[in-house]
Amino acid sequence: MMLGYIRVSTVEQNDTRQIEALKQKGVDPENLYTDKQSGKNADRPALKELLAYVRRGDTVVTESISRIARNTKDLLNIIDQLQSKGVEFISLKEALDTTTPQGKFMLTIFGAMAELERDSILQRQAEGIAVAKEQGKYKGRQPIQIDEALFRSTVAEWRQNKITARVAMQRVGLKPNTFYRRVSDMGL
Repeated sequence: MMLGYIRVSTVEQNDTRQIEALKQKGVDPENLYTDKQSGKNADRPALKELLAYVRRGDTVVTESISRIARNTKDLLNIIDQLQSKGVEFISLKEALDTTTPQGKFMLTIFGAMAELERDSILQRQAEGIAVAKEQGKYKGRQPIQIDEALFRSTVAEWRQNKITARVAMQRVGLKPNTFYRRVSDMGL
């Protein structure tokens, strides 16, 4: 069975080009797995589902290597998982087929290039932020403003087991990481 994997970096981005490319390769639209999030790591729901589903004799097709992984380590781990299950991998853009030694070698080269591209993007972003900070145009995330008295009384109720942590977080309007960090920072 041919299965397709598609990834776009954000919900707003369009995946039509990738869908069409996979359909032209013969992938049934019902066999497409799509993630709409960054490829910075392999912790993506559709990718996990695909890797759990594939069986010996299947072929996973993607439009390009950068769609399935953005760093060499993740790429090689994903390919290793596929190969251990007897699953082939095809990348259309790079014309790679992992059933050949040359394909495996080229996969490593292209994986390194995808990682370099990601690192370059992050470096340019950091440089841009540094320049913006120097010019006073970038101030980073603004701290979340909370009612400190409400926060302290809510934490006290939570510590006394009068309310759950979830209720406390809802009451003060904070997500778990921020809530626990504030509790720690304030020594509560």
